[in-house]
Amino acid sequence: MAVGTNIRTYYKGAWHEDNVAIIRAADHGAWLGSSVFDGARFVDGVAPDLLAHCQRVNASAEALMLTPTLTPEDMVQIIWDGLAPLRGKTVYIRPMYWGIHGDATAIVPGKDETGFCICLEEIPIAPASAATTLGRTRFRRPVLENAVVNAKAGCLYPNNARMIVEARSRGFNNALVADAMGNVAESATSNVFMVKDGEVFTPIPNGTFLAGITRSRLISHMRADGTTVHESILKFEDFQQADEVFLSGNMHKVTPVTAFEDTQYAVGQVARRAREMYWDWAHS
Repeated sequence: MAVGTNIRTYYKGAWHEDNVAIIRAADHGAWLGSSVFDGARFVDGVAPDLLAHCQRVNASAEALMLTPTLTPEDMVQIIWDGLAPLRGKTVYIRPMYWGIHGDATAIVPGKDETGFCICLEEIPIAPASAATTLGRTRFRRPVLENAVVNAKAGCLYPNNARMIVEARSRGFNNALVADAMGNVAESATSNVFMVKDGEVFTPIPNGTFLAGITRSRLISHMRADGTTVHESILKFEDFQQADEVFLSGNMHKVTPVTAFEDTQYAVGQVARRAREMYWDWAHS
């Protein structure tokens, strides 16, 4: 079942209406999980950082030993063509690669053929008033030595799913997640920021999570606006002492956090300003 509506699928050189079948039972991606994707947004006629998302899906493919078949620039043009019937909609843009064949062991994806598609789904973006809550989870982010954390890979997401389910079982919407060393890495769905005494802090990229494209964009905007932003090692105790917490991610861009475990937060001015600057930039 798809998440969104008004789905369009690009597959084998043409756009198709609806959620078409693209993967066969014996494809490496279906059998052994060699799939990667990226996500961009189309809102009010703009698609912020679309090229960067297309560049990253190619990098993710290479990290899973898949051979990208389109240049990011060609991908961007195909996406804009596919968006034409969806003008006025709020769309989630998802380019995807997956393995077709395996090598003699079957485990390693073959390099001779790679599956590719683009899925466009109408999915609303959360309003500025939307907020979320975070709880602890016993599950952690993996490291490069035991998972493909340098890719936006489908095989990583069952771990995120169990983080969310565990947090929900305790009454929270999402989870604040530790890395292998026990420091805060991100939430189960997005990168995370906290504010203390007017300065912004976010976990330093250490190879256990993707430092997102939206995250980078927000950091540059906040610094240009005169806000001090630190990328540093952060403990859970730091978040319990924070004045404000918010998430950044492609799906909803900026999401304020109103609680982490027993700690309560107001929706703060830094999150509001970060969201405002992001959309001012996107529409410029």
